[in-house]
Amino acid sequence: MNRPLTGCTLAGPFNNVANDFASIAASLRYQASMLGLNVISTDEYSNDLSLSFKFETSRTSLVSCDIARWSDASKSTCITENIIQAACGIMSVHGRVSGEPRPLGLQYVSTLTGALALQGCFAAALGRLRGMPVSGSNLSVSSAALLSVSQYLADATAAEMPDSVMFEKASRQTAPPFMSSDGVCFELETLDVEPWQKFWAQFGINSALSGKGWSAFLLRYARAISPLPVELVDALSNYTFQHISEVCARTGMSICQLRSVEERQQDEHFMHDWLQGPWSFEFNPNVRARTDIKKAENQLPLSGLTVIESCRRIQGPLAGHLLTLLGADVIRIEPPGGDPLRGMPPMADGCSARFDALNRLKTIREINIKSAAGRAEIKELVQSADVFLHNWAPDKAAQLGLDYSDFVDLNPALIYAYAAGWSTNGSAESATNTLPGTDFMTQAYSGVARKISQASGTRGGSLFTVLDVLGGVIAAQGITAALLKRHLDNASVKVTSSLLSAATLLCIDDFPDKNMLNSRIKSKSIINGVFDTKQGKLAIECPDLNTVSRLRNVLEIANDLNEIDFHQFLQLLLLTKTAEEWLLILERAGVPVAQVIEDLATIRNQAHLQQQLSPDCYTKVMSPWSFK
Repeated sequence: MNRPLTGCTLAGPFNNVANDFASIAASLRYQASMLGLNVISTDEYSNDLSLSFKFETSRTSLVSCDIARWSDASKSTCITENIIQAACGIMSVHGRVSGEPRPLGLQYVSTLTGALALQGCFAAALGRLRGMPVSGSNLSVSSAALLSVSQYLADATAAEMPDSVMFEKASRQTAPPFMSSDGVCFELETLDVEPWQKFWAQFGINSALSGKGWSAFLLRYARAISPLPVELVDALSNYTFQHISEVCARTGMSICQLRSVEERQQDEHFMHDWLQGPWSFEFNPNVRARTDIKKAENQLPLSGLTVIESCRRIQGPLAGHLLTLLGADVIRIEPPGGDPLRGMPPMADGCSARFDALNRLKTIREINIKSAAGRAEIKELVQSADVFLHNWAPDKAAQLGLDYSDFVDLNPALIYAYAAGWSTNGSAESATNTLPGTDFMTQAYSGVARKISQASGTRGGSLFTVLDVLGGVIAAQGITAALLKRHLDNASVKVTSSLLSAATLLCIDDFPDKNMLNSRIKSKSIINGVFDTKQGKLAIECPDLNTVSRLRNVLEIANDLNEIDFHQFLQLLLLTKTAEEWLLILERAGVPVAQVIEDLATIRNQAHLQQQLSPDCYTKVMSPWSFK
């Protein structure tokens, strides 16, 4: 397997880190190994407030990376996975569908943080190669978490009719996924209203009712809720999964049963994907990139580099956005008249706040890629570009004559990046080639939806775009690694990542053959939950007995209570004070705790998060990186 950074070294105290950083270290090691790095665990002990490591290439001296808990150095609260999900709004967004904040049940922010930390190191080394006096990068776990909710935060704080989704306790869940009469939980997907209407007509649902359902179904990507008419859910519950699948085949709808991680492991291509990692890299040995190096134009490591982006929805645009935050000039290709999602409310200064959150720093070119003139225009742009990024459907690039092979002679130095749905080897797996590669279908197929369901007590996965966000981060990380490879070895590189490979990354502690992971994710916390208080909710996580002891001591809870009585007593005790009051008490005692953000708009009022946010026509999330 081609690995772009073979010969480079990553060194740090990965086997001896505080509980806060154990999951980050485990994911970081796996990602680094899959990119070809020689990962060395040093004997030093990482302090409790940060995780530091060093990255070295054959042509650059060490660059360092420091991962802090919070962007605000004055805040030292422990930052376990669920604490950060509570403090930065992830629980709020994920819990919308069930009517109350809920943890994802995944090492999600830890995985994001590891990916962004590695990307920051690669960018710093690249900046040094390009004449930038940089010695390393910094980021925080909280900045990674805020990045993941940036679109929802934009919606909640938009100047014009903000979309403040408040919790409403529904009597029953009517959002996807669905349940058949024989007990099969499944997702449906279509990107077009016509198959949707034909499908529901087969179950006796009239067009007015299916139309109402379509609006809710379509907006689930943007709002993380999907209140379908109850009649739709009830209709499917009367039929077997086999019958519903047959109706899907006749009407053009897509269907996918929620599979377990164990079922995913039985797939023909699973072990290849696991050993390959989240990306595939293709190096053309017959093509050498140009040897001249563009100098960095400012204090951002990708400044002076040009990216051509032709992407829709979230995954690809987020990847392009991350490259702009590192200094790249991103030229976004949109169809004549502009991307329709620009008009999706709520609006901010004439543009969808959600859309602007991922595209505000890009230069827009309207080009009809279906026309010969449009394709010629793209090829002209590519001749002087450094990266071409797309997330088109499988085989569309070849059909348009805009594939890697079509560009390599025009610009041998071009990094060609494909942010796919299913495939990291250029073609969709046989088991998924009829399914649209969207977030929720990939959650269902990969086992991630079932993991979320089992951990957070929901019927299915999350309507928070878990994989679109992580997939965008992984795509940008792969592009940065490919750019570094080009500058180190004058190589021509194609890099492919996918939503499915991002899903695999979220399951590393479920899969076999972890020899590359000497640093393992810690076992489940002893106490971990969301508790009601006199006013507001509190997330508390005690990962070990010492932390439990601190919690018992500060609350004066007897040691002889069994686990059930302890939890009941804790819940009753917490009802005597507000979340803010308990926060001060438990933080002083060194107990991992956070007030659960229920209304996303209140994040901008949190003093310890404000330096990562920029108030404007909506609250903007700033770059997760700083360079030193």
